[in-house]
Amino acid sequence: MRIGDYLYPLCRWGVGGLFIYAGSTKLLEPAVFAVLIDAFGIVPESILMPVAVMLPLLEVAAGMALLFDIEGSLAITTGLIMLFIAILVYGIRMGLDVDCGCFGPQDPEARAFHGLRASLYRDLIMLAVVIFIYGWRRHRGIKPVRLWGRWSEDRNGNAFQRF
Repeated sequence: MRIGDYLYPLCRWGVGGLFIYAGSTKLLEPAVFAVLIDAFGIVPESILMPVAVMLPLLEVAAGMALLFDIEGSLAITTGLIMLFIAILVYGIRMGLDVDCGCFGPQDPEARAFHGLRASLYRDLIMLAVVIFIYGWRRHRGIKPVRLWGRWSEDRNGNAFQRF
């Protein structure tokens, strides 16, 4: 067994657990998270609360699915990390002195501010871990768990679901 065989599940569980934790802390106080989002000035006020609830729910769901290696979870997680990186780069380029809101109101960066660069570095490390997961899957031929089958047709044109 190679070291990657041990690292692969640890990386999935680490990123998945981090997403579950980050999303859960934000769900505990969505109004506070909405204020943190508003500080970036990129979400219209009319949809601030829905975003403050839906984004953490998506984080928790993606994290749970990644723990169990469900198909599509890594793609959603990667998309979220890329979104977070883009928002952090935007905040840094605009010179914003705000908390990233990454771990909700209990985030140590919330007290210290000036945490956008540290959060960006953390997200870049997570992106590197996700790239490793993709690479190891490809290298070892690992197939994530498929929850739903794919539709196919038999020779007579009858549709059926293949698992």
